[in-house]
Amino acid sequence: MSTRRFLDQPIDFSTLPGQAFPVWTARVDAGELLAFCRAARDAGRWLVTLWTSLAREGDNKAGELRGELHLALDLAEGLVCLTLPAGQGGFQDLAPIFPSAGRLQRAAFDLTGIGPESGDRRPWLRHANWPADWFPLRDDSHDAPRLPTRHEDYAFVRVEGEGVHEIPVGPIHAGTIEPGHFRFSVVGELVMRLEERLGWKHRGIARRFAKLSLAGDGASGGSGVNAAARLAGRIAGDSTVAWTWAFCQAAEAVAGVEPPPRALLLRALLLERERVAAHLADLGAIGNDTAFAFGLMEFLRLREDWLRGNGRVFGHRLLFDCVVPGGVALDLSASDAKALRDECATLAKEVAQLHAIYDDHAGMQDRLLTTGRVTKELALQLGLIGMPGRASDVARDLRCRGDHEPWAKLSPQLVTHPNGDVAARTLQRFAEIDESLRLIGTILDRLQGTPAGGCRAAWPATGSAADGTGARHGFGWVEGWRGDVFVALEVDKDGRIRRCHTHDPSWHNWPVLEHAVIGNIVADFPLINKSFNLSYAGADS
Repeated sequence: MSTRRFLDQPIDFSTLPGQAFPVWTARVDAGELLAFCRAARDAGRWLVTLWTSLAREGDNKAGELRGELHLALDLAEGLVCLTLPAGQGGFQDLAPIFPSAGRLQRAAFDLTGIGPESGDRRPWLRHANWPADWFPLRDDSHDAPRLPTRHEDYAFVRVEGEGVHEIPVGPIHAGTIEPGHFRFSVVGELVMRLEERLGWKHRGIARRFAKLSLAGDGASGGSGVNAAARLAGRIAGDSTVAWTWAFCQAAEAVAGVEPPPRALLLRALLLERERVAAHLADLGAIGNDTAFAFGLMEFLRLREDWLRGNGRVFGHRLLFDCVVPGGVALDLSASDAKALRDECATLAKEVAQLHAIYDDHAGMQDRLLTTGRVTKELALQLGLIGMPGRASDVARDLRCRGDHEPWAKLSPQLVTHPNGDVAARTLQRFAEIDESLRLIGTILDRLQGTPAGGCRAAWPATGSAADGTGARHGFGWVEGWRGDVFVALEVDKDGRIRRCHTHDPSWHNWPVLEHAVIGNIVADFPLINKSFNLSYAGADS
C-alpha cells in the first residue's frame, strides 16, 4: 500500500483502496494528532467530522474494551482519516483548533463514554431521561432501558447585565418544524446571544446500523445491505439521495463493488433534482417570512410540479430508494429524458421571472439585505460549509474538486456570493437552481451517449471484499443540497456492521447560526433561521 506525508508532518499515510475518491489513513498518538490538526487549520483545511468507537480486542467478547477517536479532514489531496487509540478514557479537547469539533465531541461522549478531557462537557444528545452512566454504543450494552421522563435543567450560558432578559423558544414549536430549543438573551429587541439545545430527534441510528450487515440483500425487512441503505436514506428525508449515495459509496468500497458509469450519472441526476426541490421550497419559505405570500404560493406550485415529475419518472416524489447498493434502482427511458428536459426548460423560465420579482420587491429586499450576516472571515473560522458557506464567499463544493465521479466529467461551476446575509443566501439558491438545471441537461446528454441497461453491479454474498482476517473500512462523501454528507463504515470479516458514523453538514452550521443572529432583532430570527434551513434530524440521528 503506497504511503505519503501531508502538511510537512512526520506521519506516513496509507491509501485506502476501493474508494470513489482519494482516502488516506493513519494511526497516530496524541501529540501527532494535535500537531496535524494545528497544521491543517493553519493551512486552511477543513474538519469534516469526528467520532468515537468501541470494540473488544480481537473480536473476543471476553477481551478488553478498546476505544478509538477518529478524525476526518478535508485536504486538497483528498480525505485524510486519523485514528487515535483512546482506551476507555478520553482525548484532548480539539475545539480550540476546530470550533466545530465542540458539539461533535459532546455527542461522541454521550454515545460511547469517550470524550474530551476538558472544555465543554455538557451533554448534547443525552437529555435528562437518558441515564448519565448509559452509553448506547458500548458493545456490551443491553437493549435500551425503559427510561422515565424527568425535568431537565440544562446549563445554558447566562448573560447578565442591565436590561438583559431571556426568551426561551421550543423545543416544541407552533408549526410543523422539528423540535429544538433556542435560548435568546436580549436587550430590548436586540439579540445579544443565542444558544441552541438540540438532540430531541435522536433516533439511535448508529445503534440500529450495528444490527445490520452488508451480506445478503436485506429484502422483506431483513438485515442485509439493502436494509442498511434504506436506513441511511431515512436519516433526513429531504436529503435521501445524498444520504443513500454516501452510504453506498462506503459500502461499495468495503465490498469491492464498482457502480456502472451509467449508474453514477443517474445518481448525479437524482441528486440535482433533490437540490432543486429543496431550494424551491426554501425560496418560497423566505418569501413567506417576509410577508410575501405570493412568493410562497408560486414556489410551492413549482416544487409540487417538480415532485410530481419525480413520481412519474422515478417512482417516488422525494426519490426514496432510487439509489441502491451497486447502482440505481431503475433506468431512464428516452421519452422520460425528453420529459425531464422540457420540465427543466419550463422551470428555468418561471424561476427567472420570480427572481426578477424578488429583486424588484423593495419591502422584501429591506428585510433581506444586511440581515443575519456571516462574514467570510467568521465563516472560515467557524467552519461554515455547504450552501450557506458559499453564500459567505467560501469556495468549497465537493462536486468541483475534480476527484469525485461523475462530476469530473460534468464540469460543474462553483457559485459563490460575497455578502453572507439573508439576501446572499437567497441569491445563492437562485444561482444553484440555475446551475443544477444546467447540470441536469449535461447529464442527460451524457446518458444519451451511454448504452441503456447496466445500472446496478452485482453484490457479493459476503458483503465484504475482506480476506477473512479482519475488519474493513469504507467512506462516503457527497455534496448534498445543504453541504457535504459523510458516512464512515467499519465492517467485520463476516460483513457485519461494527460502526456506521453518519455526519450531516448541519453539525457545522448550527453554531454559526448562533453568531448570525447576534445584533439582529428577535423578529428576524425566523427569517435568518430559514435562510440556513438546517436539519434537526440529520444532526440528531
